[in-house]
Amino acid sequence: MNPPHPPLLRVALERWPIAGAFTISRGSKTEAEVIVAEISDGVAHGRGECVPYRRYDETVEGVTAAIRSMEAEVARGLDRAHLARLLPPGAARNALDCALWDLAARRTGRPVHELASLPPPRPLVTALTISLGSPDAMAAAAQKAAGRSLLKVKLGQPGDPERIRAVRAAAPRAELIVDANEGWTAQNLAGNLAACAAAGVTLVEQPLPASDDAALAGMAHPIPVCADESVHDRASLAALAGKYEAINVKLDKTGGLTEALALAAQAERMGFMLMVGCMISTSLALAPAMLVAQKARVVDLDGALLLARDRPDGLRYEGDLVHPASPALWG
Repeated sequence: MNPPHPPLLRVALERWPIAGAFTISRGSKTEAEVIVAEISDGVAHGRGECVPYRRYDETVEGVTAAIRSMEAEVARGLDRAHLARLLPPGAARNALDCALWDLAARRTGRPVHELASLPPPRPLVTALTISLGSPDAMAAAAQKAAGRSLLKVKLGQPGDPERIRAVRAAAPRAELIVDANEGWTAQNLAGNLAACAAAGVTLVEQPLPASDDAALAGMAHPIPVCADESVHDRASLAALAGKYEAINVKLDKTGGLTEALALAAQAERMGFMLMVGCMISTSLALAPAMLVAQKARVVDLDGALLLARDRPDGLRYEGDLVHPASPALWG
């Protein structure tokens, strides 16, 4: 059946309360602001969700405007390849790219994994994040989650060795990964990495600012170091050699599922370990990332778990596991 009219683009800003507060080295917040792009042709509709990130000079207003600037292109039949030529990597392109994948799945009756020539996704173990706080507060949070197999610990302020020791004591059997969110310096890098190694941490994300990560190439790493803010799309991979052993793929950085899959494949060929992460968002943003995460060594897709509530038909979390999206949600 032919669509009754040219595709229409709708854009909506949504605010979702966080359960408590979420704190990293750059600050704290109590709600997630997400932008949803919906493309409809009158028969089928596709949705994609993104999270503007001020760390990359993105604002809600700017990302919304960038998505809306594609209205005429959408009406003319915008596809993902042309979208990648029109918008740079980032949140705006992510929402549109994922909406186009979802629309294609609903038009054809075939799931996105099949359209992308991927195997059916399976449930995955995901990390649960422990927000940055005092050693006692972080230990209390870790103790509540001590039965989980993977915890992600936010660090990035003075006193981090005490924090990671406290978390390890509170959750002695959990695998730990650390995210410093660019909060360390060349001066405290070695000491903090040593403290993480002593605590049995598996991986440390982005210890130094992306603009100041050259120091990583001049020292031995007692544990693998993962690029987050230093990696966005395939063009950023070459600069990581000798500094990082792993990369964190996030769709809001890559500009959608299309580039995320390409980035993950190229990174694997170059010998990087894969991590797949997310922003604090609803399950609509996490659903496409589940497809990239199927080959990842570390999966951090707990964004919806940190919310006070999720959208209808959200991802199903069962103990350590996050299950793939249902067709009612996406793809």
